[in-house]
Amino acid sequence: MQVCTEAISLEATGFCDIRDITPEVERMLRERGLIEGSVLLFVGGSTGALTTIEFEPGAVADLRAAIERLLPQAIPYAHDARWGDGNGFSHVRAALLQADLEVPVAEGNLLLGTWQQIVFCDFDNRSRRRKIICQLRGRFD
Repeated sequence: MQVCTEAISLEATGFCDIRDITPEVERMLRERGLIEGSVLLFVGGSTGALTTIEFEPGAVADLRAAIERLLPQAIPYAHDARWGDGNGFSHVRAALLQADLEVPVAEGNLLLGTWQQIVFCDFDNRSRRRKIICQLRGRFD
């Protein structure tokens, strides 16, 4: 098995900014020639997460609304009391959605469902530059 590590960098605005990163991951597969294996994605930082969804405006709005209902921004968080940075909600949201995602690859293609895309969710309370580590593992051409 071979391994190739790459990164996706992007500017995110925080406050549940949800970005489709599928095209960047597919570009890496093509450029590196991964034929069979998987792509492991990992976001460094405790206020961002990775998941999959049908990346269309309605589903994205529904996801944002569900996250707000489950983990509201405007309630007290112990993290805020300790650090005073106001992003306790961001840490909890990211912890529950998780920082990593693995997607299988066959015949050079991500094995995603027809309406499924890979998304990065930025939950912080400010804009920041984000880096998503992508580790391509398997058989390369």
